[in-house]
Amino acid sequence: MGLLKRKLSPFQMILLGFAVVILLGALLLVLPVASKTGGGTSFLDALFTSASAVCVTGLVVFDTATKWTLFGQIVILILIQIGGIGVVTLATSLAVLSGKKIGIYGRETVKNALSAPNVGGVVRLTSFVVKGCFIVELIGVLALLPVFCRDFGAEGIWLAIFHSVSAFCNAGFDLMGDKTGEFSSFTGYAAQPVVNATLILLIVVGGIGFLVWEDVCRNKWRVNRYRTQSKVVLLTSAILIFFPALYFFFFEFGGLPFGRRLAVSVFQAVTPRTAGFNTAEVAGFGDAGRGVLTVLMLVGGSPGSTAGGMKTTTLAVLFASAVAVFQKKDNAELMRRRIDDTTVKSAAAILLLYLTIFFCGGTVISAVEGLPIGVCLFEAASAVGTVGLTTGITPTLGAVSKLILIGSMYFGRVGGLTLIYAAFGGAKKPLSKLPSDTVAVG
Repeated sequence: MGLLKRKLSPFQMILLGFAVVILLGALLLVLPVASKTGGGTSFLDALFTSASAVCVTGLVVFDTATKWTLFGQIVILILIQIGGIGVVTLATSLAVLSGKKIGIYGRETVKNALSAPNVGGVVRLTSFVVKGCFIVELIGVLALLPVFCRDFGAEGIWLAIFHSVSAFCNAGFDLMGDKTGEFSSFTGYAAQPVVNATLILLIVVGGIGFLVWEDVCRNKWRVNRYRTQSKVVLLTSAILIFFPALYFFFFEFGGLPFGRRLAVSVFQAVTPRTAGFNTAEVAGFGDAGRGVLTVLMLVGGSPGSTAGGMKTTTLAVLFASAVAVFQKKDNAELMRRRIDDTTVKSAAAILLLYLTIFFCGGTVISAVEGLPIGVCLFEAASAVGTVGLTTGITPTLGAVSKLILIGSMYFGRVGGLTLIYAAFGGAKKPLSKLPSDTVAVG
Protein backbone atom coordinates (compact mmCIF):
# COMPACT_ATOMS: atom_id res chain seq x y z
CA MET A 1 0.00 0.00 0.00
CA GLY A 2 2.85 2.37 0.80
CA LEU A 3 4.34 1.76 -2.64
CA LEU A 4 0.95 2.45 -4.27
CA LYS A 5 0.69 5.74 -2.38
CA ARG A 6 4.06 6.84 -3.69
CA LYS A 7 3.20 5.90 -7.27
CA LEU A 8 -0.49 6.85 -7.51
CA SER A 9 -2.17 10.20 -7.01
CA PRO A 10 -5.33 10.41 -4.85
CA PHE A 11 -7.40 10.64 -8.05
CA GLN A 12 -5.79 7.49 -9.45
CA MET A 13 -6.48 5.72 -6.15
CA ILE A 14 -10.18 6.60 -6.48
CA LEU A 15 -10.26 5.14 -10.00
CA LEU A 16 -8.42 2.02 -8.85
CA GLY A 17 -10.71 1.54 -5.85
CA PHE A 18 -13.87 1.53 -7.96
CA ALA A 19 -12.26 -0.75 -10.57
CA VAL A 20 -11.21 -3.31 -7.94
CA VAL A 21 -14.68 -3.43 -6.34
CA ILE A 22 -16.31 -3.85 -9.78
CA LEU A 23 -13.99 -6.75 -10.61
CA LEU A 24 -14.58 -8.47 -7.24
CA GLY A 25 -18.33 -8.08 -7.68
CA ALA A 26 -18.14 -9.63 -11.14
CA LEU A 27 -16.20 -12.62 -9.79
CA LEU A 28 -18.93 -13.22 -7.19
CA LEU A 29 -21.82 -12.81 -9.64
CA VAL A 30 -20.27 -15.23 -12.11
CA LEU A 31 -20.62 -18.05 -9.56
CA PRO A 32 -23.47 -20.57 -10.15
CA VAL A 33 -24.83 -19.89 -6.64
CA ALA A 34 -25.62 -16.30 -7.71
CA SER A 35 -27.87 -17.26 -10.62
CA LYS A 36 -31.36 -18.81 -10.55
CA THR A 37 -30.90 -20.20 -14.05
CA GLY A 38 -28.00 -22.45 -13.02
CA GLY A 39 -24.69 -22.92 -14.77
CA GLY A 40 -23.45 -19.47 -13.78
CA THR A 41 -23.33 -16.29 -15.82
CA SER A 42 -20.90 -15.15 -18.51
CA PHE A 43 -18.11 -12.96 -17.15
CA LEU A 44 -19.08 -10.04 -19.42
CA ASP A 45 -22.69 -10.04 -18.17
CA ALA A 46 -21.51 -10.37 -14.56
CA LEU A 47 -19.05 -7.52 -15.12
CA PHE A 48 -21.81 -5.38 -16.64
CA THR A 49 -24.11 -6.02 -13.66
CA SER A 50 -21.33 -5.37 -11.15
CA ALA A 51 -20.30 -2.14 -12.89
CA SER A 52 -23.91 -0.99 -13.01
CA ALA A 53 -24.32 -1.68 -9.28
CA VAL A 54 -21.04 -0.10 -8.11
CA CYS A 55 -21.57 2.87 -10.42
CA VAL A 56 -25.16 3.11 -9.07
CA THR A 57 -26.60 3.10 -12.57
CA GLY A 58 -29.32 0.45 -12.86
CA LEU A 59 -28.85 -0.58 -16.48
CA VAL A 60 -29.21 -4.37 -16.52
CA VAL A 61 -28.87 -7.21 -19.00
CA PHE A 62 -31.11 -9.43 -16.81
CA ASP A 63 -34.13 -8.67 -14.68
CA THR A 64 -32.69 -8.56 -11.15
CA ALA A 65 -35.54 -10.44 -9.44
CA THR A 66 -35.87 -13.30 -11.93
CA LYS A 67 -32.16 -13.80 -12.73
CA TRP A 68 -30.33 -13.55 -9.41
CA THR A 69 -30.72 -15.72 -6.32
CA LEU A 70 -30.85 -14.23 -2.83
CA PHE A 71 -27.06 -14.55 -2.73
CA GLY A 72 -26.75 -12.66 -6.02
CA GLN A 73 -29.19 -9.98 -4.86
CA ILE A 74 -27.25 -9.51 -1.60
CA VAL A 75 -24.01 -9.13 -3.58
CA ILE A 76 -25.68 -6.53 -5.80
CA LEU A 77 -27.05 -4.66 -2.76
CA ILE A 78 -23.60 -4.57 -1.12
CA LEU A 79 -22.08 -3.28 -4.36
CA ILE A 80 -24.77 -0.58 -4.55
CA GLN A 81 -24.06 0.48 -0.97
CA ILE A 82 -20.31 0.63 -1.56
CA GLY A 83 -20.80 2.57 -4.79
CA GLY A 84 -23.30 4.96 -3.23
CA ILE A 85 -21.25 5.85 -0.17
CA GLY A 86 -18.03 5.71 -2.16
CA VAL A 87 -15.20 3.20 -2.04
CA VAL A 88 -12.74 5.62 -0.45
CA THR A 89 -15.27 6.97 2.06
CA LEU A 90 -16.23 3.50 3.22
CA ALA A 91 -12.60 2.33 3.42
CA THR A 92 -11.69 5.39 5.48
CA SER A 93 -14.60 4.80 7.87
CA LEU A 94 -13.54 1.20 8.41
CA ALA A 95 -9.96 2.34 9.03
CA VAL A 96 -11.12 4.88 11.63
CA LEU A 97 -13.29 2.26 13.36
CA SER A 98 -10.31 -0.09 13.56
CA GLY A 99 -8.28 2.63 15.28
CA LYS A 100 -5.98 3.54 12.41
CA LYS A 101 -4.73 7.07 11.89
CA ILE A 102 -5.61 8.73 8.60
CA GLY A 103 -2.57 10.46 7.13
CA ILE A 104 -2.34 13.43 4.79
CA TYR A 105 -2.49 11.22 1.69
CA GLY A 106 -5.63 9.48 2.95
CA ARG A 107 -7.29 12.78 3.88
CA GLU A 108 -6.48 14.24 0.46
CA THR A 109 -8.00 11.18 -1.22
CA VAL A 110 -11.17 11.48 0.88
CA LYS A 111 -11.40 15.20 0.13
CA ASN A 112 -11.33 14.49 -3.60
CA ALA A 113 -13.78 11.59 -3.31
CA LEU A 114 -16.34 13.70 -1.44
CA SER A 115 -15.64 16.93 -3.37
CA ALA A 116 -14.92 18.58 -0.02
CA PRO A 117 -13.61 22.18 -0.04
CA ASN A 118 -10.50 21.37 2.00
CA VAL A 119 -8.66 18.62 3.86
CA GLY A 120 -9.60 19.85 7.34
CA GLY A 121 -12.52 17.96 8.86
CA VAL A 122 -12.79 15.26 6.17
CA VAL A 123 -12.55 12.41 8.69
CA ARG A 124 -15.45 13.90 10.65
CA LEU A 125 -17.31 14.40 7.37
CA THR A 126 -16.73 10.74 6.50
CA SER A 127 -18.31 9.69 9.78
CA PHE A 128 -21.27 12.01 9.08
CA VAL A 129 -21.70 10.48 5.60
CA VAL A 130 -21.74 6.86 6.76
CA LYS A 131 -24.02 7.50 9.74
CA GLY A 132 -26.32 9.66 7.66
CA CYS A 133 -26.59 7.01 4.94
CA PHE A 134 -27.68 4.29 7.29
CA ILE A 135 -30.09 6.53 9.22
CA VAL A 136 -31.84 7.73 6.05
CA GLU A 137 -31.94 4.22 4.60
CA LEU A 138 -33.42 2.88 7.85
CA ILE A 139 -36.14 5.54 7.72
CA GLY A 140 -36.82 4.51 4.12
CA VAL A 141 -37.11 0.86 5.13
CA LEU A 142 -39.59 1.68 7.90
CA ALA A 143 -41.70 3.75 5.48
CA LEU A 144 -41.80 1.03 2.80
CA LEU A 145 -42.33 -1.92 5.18
CA PRO A 146 -46.12 -1.56 5.70
CA VAL A 147 -46.87 -1.50 1.96
CA PHE A 148 -44.52 -4.31 0.92
CA CYS A 149 -45.38 -6.55 3.89
CA ARG A 150 -49.08 -6.04 3.13
CA ASP A 151 -48.55 -7.04 -0.49
CA PHE A 152 -45.88 -9.76 -0.19
CA GLY A 153 -45.81 -10.93 3.42
CA ALA A 154 -42.42 -11.59 5.05
CA GLU A 155 -40.64 -11.09 1.72
CA GLY A 156 -41.67 -7.45 2.00
CA ILE A 157 -38.91 -6.93 4.60
CA TRP A 158 -36.21 -7.77 2.05
CA LEU A 159 -37.97 -5.71 -0.62
CA ALA A 160 -38.10 -2.69 1.70
CA ILE A 161 -34.40 -2.99 2.57
CA PHE A 162 -33.28 -3.49 -1.03
CA HIS A 163 -35.33 -0.66 -2.49
CA SER A 164 -34.53 1.81 0.29
CA VAL A 165 -30.79 1.34 -0.28
CA SER A 166 -31.18 1.33 -4.07
CA ALA A 167 -33.24 4.55 -4.01
CA PHE A 168 -31.00 6.46 -1.58
CA CYS A 169 -27.90 5.42 -3.55
CA ASN A 170 -29.66 6.48 -6.77
CA ALA A 171 -28.98 2.99 -8.17
CA GLY A 172 -32.28 2.11 -9.87
CA PHE A 173 -32.06 -1.66 -9.27
CA ASP A 174 -35.42 -3.18 -8.32
CA LEU A 175 -36.86 -6.57 -7.38
CA MET A 176 -40.33 -6.11 -8.87
CA GLY A 177 -39.69 -8.32 -11.91
CA ASP A 178 -41.33 -11.42 -10.45
CA LYS A 179 -44.19 -9.34 -8.98
CA THR A 180 -45.33 -6.98 -11.73
CA GLY A 181 -43.44 -8.30 -14.75
CA GLU A 182 -39.80 -8.36 -15.88
CA PHE A 183 -38.16 -4.92 -16.17
CA SER A 184 -41.39 -3.32 -14.89
CA SER A 185 -39.68 -1.27 -12.15
CA PHE A 186 -42.41 0.54 -10.12
CA THR A 187 -45.00 0.91 -12.88
CA GLY A 188 -47.28 -1.27 -10.74
CA TYR A 189 -47.04 1.30 -7.91
CA ALA A 190 -47.49 4.44 -10.00
CA ALA A 191 -50.50 5.57 -7.94
CA GLN A 192 -49.33 4.28 -4.53
CA PRO A 193 -48.66 7.45 -2.46
CA VAL A 194 -46.41 5.96 0.24
CA VAL A 195 -44.09 4.18 -2.20
CA ASN A 196 -43.97 7.20 -4.52
CA ALA A 197 -43.26 9.74 -1.76
CA THR A 198 -40.68 7.53 -0.02
CA LEU A 199 -38.72 6.74 -3.16
CA ILE A 200 -38.80 10.37 -4.33
CA LEU A 201 -37.50 11.65 -0.98
CA LEU A 202 -34.78 8.98 -0.80
CA ILE A 203 -33.63 9.79 -4.35
CA VAL A 204 -33.57 13.54 -3.71
CA VAL A 205 -31.80 13.25 -0.35
CA GLY A 206 -29.17 10.93 -1.84
CA GLY A 207 -28.66 13.09 -4.92
CA ILE A 208 -28.38 16.45 -3.12
CA GLY A 209 -24.93 15.68 -1.74
CA PHE A 210 -23.43 14.98 1.68
CA LEU A 211 -21.76 18.37 1.91
CA VAL A 212 -25.10 20.11 1.46
CA TRP A 213 -26.79 18.05 4.16
CA GLU A 214 -23.88 18.61 6.51
CA ASP A 215 -24.35 22.34 5.87
CA VAL A 216 -28.11 22.09 6.45
CA CYS A 217 -27.71 20.06 9.65
CA ARG A 218 -25.18 22.55 11.02
CA ASN A 219 -27.03 25.77 10.12
CA LYS A 220 -30.64 24.50 10.17
CA TRP A 221 -32.99 27.10 8.59
CA ARG A 222 -30.43 29.93 8.56
CA VAL A 223 -30.06 29.81 4.78
CA ASN A 224 -27.91 32.94 4.69
CA ARG A 225 -25.17 30.95 6.46
CA TYR A 226 -25.14 28.14 3.90
CA ARG A 227 -22.11 27.76 1.67
CA THR A 228 -22.55 29.09 -1.85
CA GLN A 229 -22.35 25.55 -3.21
CA SER A 230 -25.21 24.42 -0.96
CA LYS A 231 -27.42 27.29 -2.13
CA VAL A 232 -26.62 26.58 -5.79
CA VAL A 233 -27.30 22.85 -5.40
CA LEU A 234 -30.63 23.34 -3.63
CA LEU A 235 -31.89 25.97 -6.08
CA THR A 236 -30.73 24.11 -9.21
CA SER A 237 -32.16 20.80 -7.95
CA ALA A 238 -35.53 22.43 -7.25
CA ILE A 239 -35.62 23.97 -10.75
CA LEU A 240 -34.66 20.64 -12.38
CA ILE A 241 -37.55 18.93 -10.61
CA PHE A 242 -40.25 21.60 -10.91
CA PHE A 243 -40.09 22.52 -14.59
CA PRO A 244 -39.69 18.98 -16.02
CA ALA A 245 -42.58 17.86 -13.79
CA LEU A 246 -44.72 20.64 -15.30
CA TYR A 247 -43.75 19.54 -18.82
CA PHE A 248 -44.54 15.89 -18.15
CA PHE A 249 -47.85 16.83 -16.49
CA PHE A 250 -49.12 18.87 -19.43
CA PHE A 251 -47.55 17.13 -22.42
CA GLU A 252 -46.83 13.46 -21.60
CA PHE A 253 -49.47 12.15 -19.19
CA GLY A 254 -52.56 14.10 -20.18
CA GLY A 255 -54.69 10.96 -20.45
CA LEU A 256 -54.22 9.89 -16.81
CA PRO A 257 -56.50 10.76 -13.86
CA PHE A 258 -55.32 13.88 -12.01
CA GLY A 259 -53.83 12.15 -8.94
CA ARG A 260 -51.94 9.51 -10.92
CA ARG A 261 -50.91 12.12 -13.49
CA LEU A 262 -49.38 14.34 -10.80
CA ALA A 263 -47.59 11.44 -9.07
CA VAL A 264 -46.11 10.06 -12.30
CA SER A 265 -45.04 13.51 -13.51
CA VAL A 266 -43.15 14.33 -10.31
CA PHE A 267 -41.60 10.86 -10.12
CA GLN A 268 -40.39 11.00 -13.72
CA ALA A 269 -38.92 14.47 -13.12
CA VAL A 270 -36.93 13.18 -10.14
CA THR A 271 -35.75 9.77 -11.31
CA PRO A 272 -33.82 10.71 -14.53
CA ARG A 273 -31.25 12.59 -12.46
CA THR A 274 -29.48 9.25 -11.87
CA ALA A 275 -32.04 7.18 -9.92
CA GLY A 276 -33.31 5.01 -12.78
CA PHE A 277 -36.63 3.82 -11.32
CA ASN A 278 -39.71 4.50 -13.39
CA THR A 279 -43.47 4.50 -12.86
CA ALA A 280 -44.17 5.06 -16.57
CA GLU A 281 -42.77 3.11 -19.52
CA VAL A 282 -40.01 5.02 -21.29
CA ALA A 283 -41.25 3.62 -24.60
CA GLY A 284 -44.50 5.53 -24.02
CA PHE A 285 -42.78 8.93 -24.04
CA GLY A 286 -42.84 11.10 -27.15
CA ASP A 287 -39.63 12.23 -28.84
CA ALA A 288 -39.69 15.55 -26.98
CA GLY A 289 -40.24 13.75 -23.67
CA ARG A 290 -37.26 11.48 -24.30
CA GLY A 291 -35.24 14.57 -25.15
CA VAL A 292 -36.08 16.10 -21.76
CA LEU A 293 -35.19 12.81 -20.05
CA THR A 294 -31.86 12.71 -21.90
CA VAL A 295 -30.89 16.21 -20.75
CA LEU A 296 -31.85 15.40 -17.15
CA MET A 297 -29.83 12.17 -17.28
CA LEU A 298 -26.73 13.99 -18.49
CA VAL A 299 -27.00 16.61 -15.73
CA GLY A 300 -27.29 14.01 -12.96
CA GLY A 301 -27.02 14.75 -9.24
CA SER A 302 -24.77 17.00 -7.17
CA PRO A 303 -21.08 16.83 -6.15
CA GLY A 304 -20.24 14.58 -3.23
CA SER A 305 -23.54 12.69 -3.47
CA THR A 306 -24.58 9.12 -4.19
CA ALA A 307 -25.47 10.24 -7.73
CA GLY A 308 -23.37 10.46 -10.89
CA GLY A 309 -23.68 12.58 -14.00
CA MET A 310 -22.29 15.93 -15.03
CA LYS A 311 -23.60 17.52 -11.77
CA THR A 312 -26.03 20.32 -11.02
CA THR A 313 -23.25 22.74 -10.09
CA THR A 314 -21.61 22.27 -13.48
CA LEU A 315 -24.86 23.29 -15.18
CA ALA A 316 -25.29 26.27 -12.84
CA VAL A 317 -21.73 27.53 -13.41
CA LEU A 318 -22.06 27.22 -17.19
CA PHE A 319 -25.38 29.07 -17.11
CA ALA A 320 -23.89 31.81 -14.93
CA SER A 321 -20.92 32.08 -17.29
CA ALA A 322 -23.25 32.51 -20.28
CA VAL A 323 -25.20 35.21 -18.43
CA ALA A 324 -21.94 37.00 -17.62
CA VAL A 325 -21.00 36.97 -21.31
CA PHE A 326 -24.43 38.34 -22.29
CA GLN A 327 -24.11 41.12 -19.72
CA LYS A 328 -20.45 41.78 -20.65
CA LYS A 329 -19.23 41.04 -17.13
CA ASP A 330 -15.70 39.85 -16.47
CA ASN A 331 -16.73 36.97 -14.18
CA ALA A 332 -19.64 34.61 -13.69
CA GLU A 333 -21.72 35.26 -10.58
CA LEU A 334 -23.86 32.97 -8.43
CA MET A 335 -25.66 33.81 -5.20
CA ARG A 336 -24.01 37.25 -5.13
CA ARG A 337 -20.58 35.65 -5.32
CA ARG A 338 -17.99 35.86 -8.10
CA ILE A 339 -17.08 32.47 -9.57
CA ASP A 340 -13.41 31.88 -10.22
CA ASP A 341 -12.37 31.44 -13.88
CA THR A 342 -10.75 28.10 -13.02
CA THR A 343 -14.16 26.77 -11.95
CA VAL A 344 -15.72 27.94 -15.20
CA LYS A 345 -12.96 26.25 -17.22
CA SER A 346 -13.42 23.02 -15.26
CA ALA A 347 -17.18 23.11 -15.90
CA ALA A 348 -16.61 23.62 -19.64
CA ALA A 349 -14.13 20.72 -19.73
CA ILE A 350 -16.58 18.45 -17.91
CA LEU A 351 -19.39 19.37 -20.30
CA LEU A 352 -17.17 18.63 -23.30
CA LEU A 353 -16.12 15.26 -21.84
CA TYR A 354 -19.66 14.13 -21.07
CA LEU A 355 -21.02 15.23 -24.44
CA THR A 356 -18.15 13.51 -26.24
CA ILE A 357 -18.61 10.21 -24.40
CA PHE A 358 -22.39 10.45 -24.75
CA PHE A 359 -22.36 11.14 -28.49
CA CYS A 360 -19.48 8.84 -29.43
CA GLY A 361 -20.84 5.99 -27.30
CA GLY A 362 -24.34 6.27 -28.74
CA THR A 363 -23.05 6.59 -32.30
CA VAL A 364 -20.79 3.54 -32.07
CA ILE A 365 -23.55 1.44 -30.48
CA SER A 366 -25.92 2.49 -33.26
CA ALA A 367 -23.36 1.58 -35.94
CA VAL A 368 -22.42 -1.76 -34.35
CA GLU A 369 -25.95 -2.87 -33.50
CA GLY A 370 -27.77 -1.40 -36.50
CA LEU A 371 -30.24 0.36 -34.20
CA PRO A 372 -31.77 3.86 -34.54
CA ILE A 373 -29.42 6.57 -33.28
CA GLY A 374 -32.10 8.04 -31.00
CA VAL A 375 -32.53 4.98 -28.78
CA CYS A 376 -28.76 4.41 -28.70
CA LEU A 377 -28.07 7.98 -27.59
CA PHE A 378 -30.72 7.58 -24.89
CA GLU A 379 -28.96 4.44 -23.63
CA ALA A 380 -25.57 6.18 -23.76
CA ALA A 381 -26.93 9.13 -21.75
CA SER A 382 -28.38 6.72 -19.22
CA ALA A 383 -24.99 5.05 -18.80
CA VAL A 384 -22.77 8.14 -18.58
CA GLY A 385 -25.31 9.83 -16.30
CA THR A 386 -25.43 6.63 -14.17
CA VAL A 387 -29.23 6.62 -14.42
CA GLY A 388 -30.50 3.26 -15.60
CA LEU A 389 -33.54 4.30 -17.61
CA THR A 390 -33.74 2.32 -20.83
CA THR A 391 -35.79 1.95 -23.98
CA GLY A 392 -35.35 -1.81 -23.60
CA ILE A 393 -32.34 -2.47 -25.84
CA THR A 394 -29.68 -3.18 -23.16
CA PRO A 395 -30.34 -6.95 -22.81
CA THR A 396 -30.07 -7.40 -26.60
CA LEU A 397 -26.73 -5.62 -27.07
CA GLY A 398 -23.53 -7.35 -28.17
CA ALA A 399 -20.17 -7.48 -26.41
CA VAL A 400 -18.75 -4.27 -27.90
CA SER A 401 -21.81 -2.22 -26.96
CA LYS A 402 -21.83 -3.63 -23.42
CA LEU A 403 -18.17 -2.70 -22.98
CA ILE A 404 -18.93 0.84 -24.17
CA LEU A 405 -21.73 1.14 -21.62
CA ILE A 406 -19.51 -0.30 -18.85
CA GLY A 407 -16.85 2.32 -19.61
CA SER A 408 -19.48 5.07 -19.71
CA MET A 409 -20.96 4.02 -16.35
CA TYR A 410 -17.50 3.92 -14.78
CA PHE A 411 -16.64 7.38 -16.10
CA GLY A 412 -20.01 8.76 -14.99
CA ARG A 413 -19.58 7.52 -11.42
CA VAL A 414 -15.96 8.47 -10.73
CA GLY A 415 -16.57 11.89 -12.25
CA GLY A 416 -15.12 13.95 -15.05
CA LEU A 417 -12.63 15.95 -12.96
CA THR A 418 -11.36 12.81 -11.22
CA LEU A 419 -10.62 11.25 -14.59
CA ILE A 420 -8.99 14.44 -15.91
CA TYR A 421 -6.77 14.88 -12.87
CA ALA A 422 -5.91 11.18 -12.74
CA ALA A 423 -4.72 11.37 -16.35
CA PHE A 424 -3.05 14.79 -16.31
CA GLY A 425 -2.56 15.61 -12.62
CA GLY A 426 1.15 14.90 -12.83
CA ALA A 427 1.72 17.46 -15.57
CA LYS A 428 3.81 20.40 -14.46
CA LYS A 429 2.46 23.92 -14.71
CA PRO A 430 4.24 25.79 -17.52
CA LEU A 431 6.72 28.39 -16.33
CA SER A 432 6.05 30.64 -19.31
CA LYS A 433 3.01 31.75 -21.31
CA LEU A 434 2.49 31.86 -25.04
CA PRO A 435 1.64 35.18 -26.73
CA SER A 436 -2.08 35.99 -26.47
CA ASP A 437 -4.41 36.43 -29.44
CA THR A 438 -8.13 36.47 -30.20
CA VAL A 439 -10.28 33.93 -32.01
CA ALA A 440 -13.78 34.82 -33.20
CA VAL A 441 -16.49 32.56 -31.71
CA GLY A 442 -20.27 32.39 -32.03
